[in-house]
Amino acid sequence: MSDPGSATGLDWLDVIVVGVYIGLVLGIGWYYGRQQRNTDEYFVGNRGMNSTLVGISMYATLFSTITYLSTPGEYLSKGPVIFCTLFSIPIVYFLVGYWIIPVYMKHRVTSAYELLEDRLGVKVRLLAAGLFILIRLAWMSLLIYLPAISILEMLGLEEKWLPAVVFTTGGVAIVYASIGGLRAVVVTDLFQFLLLFGGAILVIATVTFNFGGFDWFPTSWQPGWDRQPLFSTDPNVRVTVFGTILGGVLWWLCTAGSDQTAIQRFMSTGSAAAARRSFLINSCAGASVALLLALVGFSLLGFYQAHPEFLPDGQSIEESADKLFPSYLARRLPGGVAGLVLAALFAAAMSSLDSGVNSISAVTLTDFVDRCRSRPLTEKQRILAARSLAFGIGLIVVCVSSFVIKHVPGNFMEITNRVSNLLISPLFLPFFMAIFVPFSTAKGAIAAMISSSAAAIVVAYWKPLVATLGIEPVFFKEISFQWIQPCALVTGIAVGCGVSLLERMVKRQVA
Repeated sequence: MSDPGSATGLDWLDVIVVGVYIGLVLGIGWYYGRQQRNTDEYFVGNRGMNSTLVGISMYATLFSTITYLSTPGEYLSKGPVIFCTLFSIPIVYFLVGYWIIPVYMKHRVTSAYELLEDRLGVKVRLLAAGLFILIRLAWMSLLIYLPAISILEMLGLEEKWLPAVVFTTGGVAIVYASIGGLRAVVVTDLFQFLLLFGGAILVIATVTFNFGGFDWFPTSWQPGWDRQPLFSTDPNVRVTVFGTILGGVLWWLCTAGSDQTAIQRFMSTGSAAAARRSFLINSCAGASVALLLALVGFSLLGFYQAHPEFLPDGQSIEESADKLFPSYLARRLPGGVAGLVLAALFAAAMSSLDSGVNSISAVTLTDFVDRCRSRPLTEKQRILAARSLAFGIGLIVVCVSSFVIKHVPGNFMEITNRVSNLLISPLFLPFFMAIFVPFSTAKGAIAAMISSSAAAIVVAYWKPLVATLGIEPVFFKEISFQWIQPCALVTGIAVGCGVSLLERMVKRQVA
């Protein structure tokens, strides 16, 4: 093991490992970039990609950074209730696989928001596409920020070096994603997933070896853990079992039913059965990693309880929970292995950025650029435009990640939920209105999106909002992040259906 007093556990072998990994992903981007002849290949891999690769890529894109970095810290400092997300996975699979996917795979589209125009008009399509771009920019900024914080911890660097780390990881991902298209993204996501999975296994193995067995596993409720009841209507209660399961179901329904990143993966498989298989792989990967990272969190808890002298700067476990995983990776693993896991953290950032860049480019080109031109672009021009968009979007993301995300309050888990849940429900609502509400109207869908966004912002940022307005909260001082999606969905559906019914009643009276 590395010297406990050293600033970093990394040596020259670790640096070589990271360098080889970066060279590998750049080579993959160059290889697939040479084979591209049209934007259908660039954005959806000619709709014939392997279901297993697509499923793993979907998981790596949407969950790798959040799961890998936030979950162990949550177990360490707050408690084990998030393990209940496992119970949401089979529910999500059947709802998405047999309710969402069959409807969407009837349409051969590049941008998911093409589905909205026929039913609700061009305004709703463009508004939804614009909302997706905002969501994905915020999401990618978050998912490159979290690994960068952990990489700083591993390298023993101060926070002032954050922009340099963000621009390095972001720069590599931008280059291979903008050159190689979706095929490069999916293949590199496989490598990144394996590295993340392997790093977690190494942590459990080394702690178990240190203890000479599994004595690190907690057998009682720890003093520092929160109260985590089965159910509560009190919005001040941070997490509950029911809220955790419901949150997992709603997040996946909204994401699979409206997010270009997920729908683009479905479209790349070519059929509903293949898309369902890819989502099954995604679900199995999610269950495996959830179980694995629960063990990582428990093993780290046991290790630092047994060795408090290794806690950074003399802090408690609760105070430094989000730093303990990367700290252990850098300082407790053998030389070369730490570099492999550092490459995994680079992978966590890049797997989230590469797919988002590709998806935003697809939406921007299909929903905005093509619509604004009087003469269509040639295929050669479209590929050049797609790559240019990918590069520019990536630069925006690394800038936001470097200078904006750090101002969002909370630990890794809370920051993630306050950012990722903010607009995903409003984005899902026009799809819900268009497909499942026969009396919906364009004005109703727009009203649903606006009201849902407002509700999500109020719930997510209740405390700073009332503080800014100088209002003293009467019933509660804080609102748990687990209320964001339910409140946003209920508000949006109620307002959207109400406005649609009212509009139709007015039209009938006028007629």
